[in-house]
Amino acid sequence: MLTSDGRSPAPAFGPALRDLFQLEAGGAHLNHGSYGATPKAVLAAQRDWRDRMEAEPSRFFEREYRPAIRAAAARLAPYLGADADDVAMVENATQAVNAVLRSFPFEPGDRILLNTQTYGAVRNTARYVAARTGAEVVEWRLPFPVADAQEIEAAFHAALDPPPRLALLDHVTSGTALKLPLARLVALAKAAGARVLVDGAHAPGMTEIDLRRIGADWYTGNCHKWMFAAKGCAFLWAATQQDLHPTVISHGFEGGFHAEFDYVGTRDGSAQHSLPAGIDFMEGFGFQAIQGHNHAMALAAGARLAAAWGTETGAPAALTGSMTTVRLPYGVGADLNGAIRLRARLLDEDGIQIRLNPLAGGLWVRVSTQIYNHMDEIDRLAEAVLAKRPNA
Repeated sequence: MLTSDGRSPAPAFGPALRDLFQLEAGGAHLNHGSYGATPKAVLAAQRDWRDRMEAEPSRFFEREYRPAIRAAAARLAPYLGADADDVAMVENATQAVNAVLRSFPFEPGDRILLNTQTYGAVRNTARYVAARTGAEVVEWRLPFPVADAQEIEAAFHAALDPPPRLALLDHVTSGTALKLPLARLVALAKAAGARVLVDGAHAPGMTEIDLRRIGADWYTGNCHKWMFAAKGCAFLWAATQQDLHPTVISHGFEGGFHAEFDYVGTRDGSAQHSLPAGIDFMEGFGFQAIQGHNHAMALAAGARLAAAWGTETGAPAALTGSMTTVRLPYGVGADLNGAIRLRARLLDEDGIQIRLNPLAGGLWVRVSTQIYNHMDEIDRLAEAVLAKRPNA
C-alpha cells in the first residue's frame, strides 16, 4: 500500500527500525544524545563521498570539495531559519565555540557568563581564553530540578548584573536535558548589552530552530546527534562574521567567512558532504513526526522510571525535548565514582548504554532515545537499576 504521494509508508517507530542502523544486537542503546547513531544509508552516502575523493583527489579538493560544503549548508539552512550564507560547516560544536571565543576581542576585566550546567569542553574553552586575555569566567546557577521557565529566566536575569561582555547559553543542556527558553534568555542578555553565543549541540533535529527569531550573535549545533548525520558534522551560524576566524588558519585567511571556514586544509569532509543524506533520512519519516515521537517517548520514559523508582524527573514537559532526566533510587550511589561504576555495570552486565550524572545530591539518569527505541528497553533499565541496590 502506498501513501498519497506514491511512496511506500515508513515503518512504525520502534524496534522495526533498528536494522536501519548498525547498532549491536541485543543492546539497549538509550544514550543517543551523546554520539548519535548514524543510519546505514547515510554511512553508504559517506562512503560514496570518500570514494569520489580518492578516485581523483586533486580534482576533488580543487573543484568539488567547497561546492559540496556549500550545498550541505544550503540544505541545512531551512531547518535553522537561516540563510546559507551565514552558515559554516565545522566538525563539532566544541570546535565552533573555540572559534568564536578565541576570535572575540576580550579585554582584562571582561566577564564571560556561563551557567552551572555548561558543557565541560565549553567551560574549559572559556577558562583557556580568559587566562590568556585577562577576562573573568563567572557562572550563574541554573536551577535543577526545575519547575518552570520563569525560574530559569529569573536566575539568569539576576546574573546579568553587572553585565557580562559575552553570555554563553545552552539551547538544550547536556547533563540535565533542559530545553531552555532560549529566545527569552537571549533577549534578556541583549537588553543588558551582552553579546550572545549559543551552544545548541543537541538542538538540531530535536526541536525547531529559528535563528532570526532567537536573535543570538552566534549559534552552533551538531548534526550527528538528532539529524542522523555522520560523526564530524556540525555548523556555526554567525550573524556577526567580522573578525571571526576558525581555529585553524589556512589559505582562506582574510578572505571572508566562507573562504576561511569552508577549507582549513586537506581533511576528510565526507561527514559534512553527506549531510543531505541524513536530512533525506529524516524527511523520509517527517521531521515533525520524529520530533513528536521522541518528545512523547522522553515524557513516557521519565514517568515510567520515576514511578518504578519512587523518584522524580528533572523538568516539566515544556522544558523537555528528546531527552529526560530521572533521579535514581537511593542506595545505588551519589557521586561521580558511583555514576562511573553503575554505568559500567549496566553496560557490562545488562547491555544497557545510558548516561549517569551526579546532580542535586544524588545520581540522575539521562535517557535519550531515538526512533529505534521502545518502552520495553525503559522497563529493562528500571529493573536493572533496582536489582543493583544493596540487599536487592
